[in-house]
Amino acid sequence: MSKLKTPAYAKATAGRQNCNLKLKTLILVGWMGVSGLVVPEVVKAQIFGSINAPPGVSRYGSATGGGLVNFGSNILKLMIVVAGIYALFNIVLAGYGFLGAGDDSNKIAAAWAKIWQSVLGLAIAAGAGGLAMIFSWLIFGNALTIIQPQIYGP
Repeated sequence: MSKLKTPAYAKATAGRQNCNLKLKTLILVGWMGVSGLVVPEVVKAQIFGSINAPPGVSRYGSATGGGLVNFGSNILKLMIVVAGIYALFNIVLAGYGFLGAGDDSNKIAAAWAKIWQSVLGLAIAAGAGGLAMIFSWLIFGNALTIIQPQIYGP
């Protein structure tokens, strides 16, 4: 007896086709609902319920009232901290290079150059806020224009 004529195979095939049809329908309705083509907002609210912001989000304000500016400020602070950690790591490695140089003047010069470059980079990263305020004062007449920008929207 061939596979096509057994009742078990026919039942399994029908079940798979029914499952595939249900999956395709679910994907299509889901895509249409997400894209807003078919499901109105009232139905979406009934399906998904009300969604509240997680705790802590309210301190960042709205998109026009400071949320984006606060996010950018936090990213800038993170970059300055990472630069400081990287500079400290480089200074420690340069110190080990300096200690292991012995009488080799080339290794000593390389270690001093690495220490100097790390300290200079650290000073630039630490002074970035001050430099931004100075440039903001020179260009815009207000020291906080670059540090605390205002986004105007609807």
